[in-house]
Amino acid sequence: MKLQRLNPAHAPAYRAITLEALDLHPDAYTSSAEERALRPAAWWEARLNPDPDFNEVVLGAFDDDGALVGTAGLSFEAREKGRHKVTLFGMYITPRCRRAGLGAQLMNAALDYASARPHAKIIQLTVTEQNAAARDLYQRLGFAVFGVEPYAIALGERYLSKVHMWRALADLD
Repeated sequence: MKLQRLNPAHAPAYRAITLEALDLHPDAYTSSAEERALRPAAWWEARLNPDPDFNEVVLGAFDDDGALVGTAGLSFEAREKGRHKVTLFGMYITPRCRRAGLGAQLMNAALDYASARPHAKIIQLTVTEQNAAARDLYQRLGFAVFGVEPYAIALGERYLSKVHMWRALADLD
């Protein structure tokens, strides 16, 4: 697998894999496939801004045929008092590529990328409480739970809680 930062040329593939993730796993994401599908091409391209100092970065995993099969996003806090924090978003591996260690590879690449950013000290994420596989992966990578948000997302008449997790990227002293 090839791992790299996505750029605007990847926007169509990024849009497709994101909509797949939202459609197959509506319980795992705060956005819905319907609302993201309405975003214009320019929105997807802008999210993949290649500027090295841009506050959002999306990493992609590509199979041997060049197909995008996984994504992990990083949002870097721009405000002075919060610039030590990074938020992971949009972690997804296509079903055909799961259970082969790609999730850990992509997460480790995201952790390395985040660690290289000046001022980045911690990374945070949320995961749906019922998503045991994702929670296990994050715990194996050193993330710890710091809270649970009840009623975090609504799926029709059903509400799901989100587990908030974090880990250090650098020495915190």
